[in-house]
This record gives sequence, C-alpha cells and structure tokens, in this order.
Amino acid sequence: MKKFLAILLAVALALSVGLIGCGGEEEAIKLLYGDQNPEGGWAVEEAAKPWLAAIEEVTEGAVEIEPYWAQTLASGVDLWEAVESGTADFAWCFHGYWAGMTPLADVVALPFMPFESAEQAAAIFWTIYEEYPNLAEDFDADNKILLTWCSSPYILITTTAEPVKTLEDMSGLKIRATGGPPTTQTQLLGAIPQTVGMPGTYEALQKGEIDGMWVPWEALYSFKQYEQAKSWTILPAHAVYFTQAMNWDTWNSLPSEVQDQFMTVGGEDGSRFWGRNMFDTSQAACRDVILADAELAAEIQEYVLPQEELDRWIEIAGQPIWEEWVTEMEGEGFDEAQEILDRVLELIDEVPATKTLPSPLE
Repeated sequence: MKKFLAILLAVALALSVGLIGCGGEEEAIKLLYGDQNPEGGWAVEEAAKPWLAAIEEVTEGAVEIEPYWAQTLASGVDLWEAVESGTADFAWCFHGYWAGMTPLADVVALPFMPFESAEQAAAIFWTIYEEYPNLAEDFDADNKILLTWCSSPYILITTTAEPVKTLEDMSGLKIRATGGPPTTQTQLLGAIPQTVGMPGTYEALQKGEIDGMWVPWEALYSFKQYEQAKSWTILPAHAVYFTQAMNWDTWNSLPSEVQDQFMTVGGEDGSRFWGRNMFDTSQAACRDVILADAELAAEIQEYVLPQEELDRWIEIAGQPIWEEWVTEMEGEGFDEAQEILDRVLELIDEVPATKTLPSPLE
C-alpha cells in the first residue's frame, strides 16, 4: 500500500509540474524553419524575421518557431526535400535550383517579363497558383504551399575589366544562371550557363570558376559578390520565383484554427509581403549601402544597357523563349500553357504594383 501511494504521489506531482510548466495551457507547437540566407543579410532581416514574428503573433503564442539560417538545417539546394522529409517543418525555397520540377510556374521566370514590381509579380504568381490546378499540383504533390513570390529583375555582374555592353561581349562568358528559362536565356545570349548555389557564388567568382552571374540587388548585398565582380550591367533580365513550403504531415497536424491563422500571413498578402520586403525595398537601399564605401564605389563600373541594345537581347532571348516554352509545355500535355502566359500578361495590366497589407504584415 505504501508503495502504491508513493507511485500515486509521484504521478500527481508530475502532472502538477506539467500544468505549471505550461501555465495550465497546452504547450506551444514548436516548428523548425530552414533558410539558406545569412542572418544579418537583407532577406533575413527585412523579410524572414518579420514574417516569422507575424506567425507567432497571429497564432497568439500557439506556435513557436526555431529558425536555422545560413544552411545550418539543410543546404539551399536541399531545402525542398528537407521539408518533404520532415527535416524542416517549413522553409524558404528557391525553385531555380530544381529545373523541370515546376515547369508551368516557369512562366513567371520567362526573360524580360514586364512586371512592374516584385510585389506585383508575387501576387500574380499566387493568382495563377490558385487558378491552374496543373500548375499547383507540381508543388502540392510534395509540400503544402503557404505563399509564393518573385524577385525583382536580375542584373548582370562580371569579373571582366569592362562591363558587358553588347550582345557580343557575352560570347563565351561562364555565367551563373538558375534553372529553367534563365538558363536558356543565357545560352541564347552566347554565354555558358553555370549552376552554382547562391552561397557558393562568392568563391566561384573569386576562383574564376564563373565570369559573372545574374543577380538581384538583395543577394548582391547579402552575399557580397560585389567584392569580386565590380563590373555591373543594369538591365531587366528575368525574375525568379520562390515559395514558403510546409511539410504536409506538419500542416495536417496543426489545429484548423492554427492553419487558418497561418494563412492570414500567407496567401496573396504574404506573397506580396515577401516580394516587397525581400526585393522591392532592397533595390535602392542595397545599392546605396554598397556604394557608400567610397573606395569600393570608385572601383565599380556600372553600365545601363541602352534600350536599343536591350531590344537586340529581347529579340534573340525574349520572345523566342516565350514561344518555345508554350510549345514545350503543350508537347508535355499542358494544353493551358498559352492561356497561362496570356493570363500573366493580362494580370500585369490589372494587378496593382503595390498594395497596403493588413496587420501584422504592415
């Protein structure tokens, strides 16, 4: 009897400690978040951290997020698989690493697409994700998509003595390009596309493994490639696209009210937030920070590609790639490819470039 009472007392004590430890409430749901970008870089400080804080705020403490920056949970190229396997509960995913995985979504990465802002492109991407089941299925088959977004147009930086000024200057250059349409664009412009993860580009430039790369201002600032490539050609080359993806088992384990709360900072509003905060706001700010170093600024050669020359590039590596993409998609059985392209162009005329976002994403 004494032994039984001792066991009963121990159980009661354990239960009381558990209740005290969680304040009489259920413990918070702990989620692991993966991101390739460095803490202190633009994407983390201006987009990832505020967005994760908004999730914890909107779920009223029901969710606690443990972030892993700078590829410490999984490398950037492995983050999609890390989410699918459950290594990460959710993660920042750059789809330029996985050519051919989401081919219909490549429509937003077609060269010289006339988006007015990354925020607008993000909203348009989310719209077509919702409107076209075949496009969505390429993502949803593996992971739950919380939001989608696009970059601002990439520029070209090189280690050459002079910036690239003509189509002929591109001939034979080894240029880091992401998968899908940007790779085709690079080839048609006469350069040799190279596949390098963004965190590895600094070293690749330093060692001469690549002669240059397509890059957005945000990454140029965060990964400091400007220390190695001081020749800049400013042109609206192409956008790339991203998702915030969650493991399906993790998603399905969340209470329905928490799922709903997640999507209040996901969907179109979350997509706009990421497009704006990661890219649109970075263009002037990052450029100004880089050029604030007088010694560095004196070494950088910047060239804005004239419209006449840009038109040559578009003629060779713009419209032909659009047409080739439609033909290829239709050949793979996606009869809606031309409709999707037309819909994106239609939305560019309809969707505002900026929009006030609701709290807590304001």
